Amino acid sequence: MRFEGEIVSWNDERGFGFIAPDQGGQQIFLHIKSMARRAGRPHAGQRVSFAVETGPGGQKRATDVAVRVDRVPPSVRVARRAAPPRWSLASLVALPVFLGVWVACAVAWGVPVWVAGVYAVASVVCFFAYAFDKAAARAGRWRTAESTLLLLGLAGGWPGALLAQQLLRHKSSKAPFRAAFWATVVVNVAGFVWLCFNTRTG
Repeated sequence: MRFEGEIVSWNDERGFGFIAPDQGGQQIFLHIKSMARRAGRPHAGQRVSFAVETGPGGQKRATDVAVRVDRVPPSVRVARRAAPPRWSLASLVALPVFLGVWVACAVAWGVPVWVAGVYAVASVVCFFAYAFDKAAARAGRWRTAESTLLLLGLAGGWPGALLAQQLLRHKSSKAPFRAAFWATVVVNVAGFVWLCFNTRTG
């Protein structure tokens, strides 16, 4: 069975990179030896078709890789890259809703003073974790595990993660990850409400 996708990162010096399949899911390892002879040197953003095999370590890797002809005009591709990030409805309302929850909890029970610091620090760490992961993907370096990104969000870094997803355009369209991310947001906010209720001063 053949698949189609886009090369999202390529390390030309080391001769390998990763393909993001159109159907989503795990990125596929690509080695230069798997490219068709007349395909030329791969590069990030290139459309390819490929088959998939499992390597000795259980890693999925592309084989019999062929370059797909891109029928999209260059002007359209440039416009797409230059277009501002699109915020989903959930992304737009998440922070205002959380702010409303915060104010309600502060009025009803009070919010422990250290909580704001935890959210601020966790958000900064989470934002840079996303930035590091995107840079690693482009350079073909070791990636940050998705479970780590989700745990950072669960620990209070999800506002920073949300900004990183939109501003860096990273992890903003992968459906399984997005579903898991929003689940961690719900759990975190529920935990915040529970904490405020159980530490109320009134």
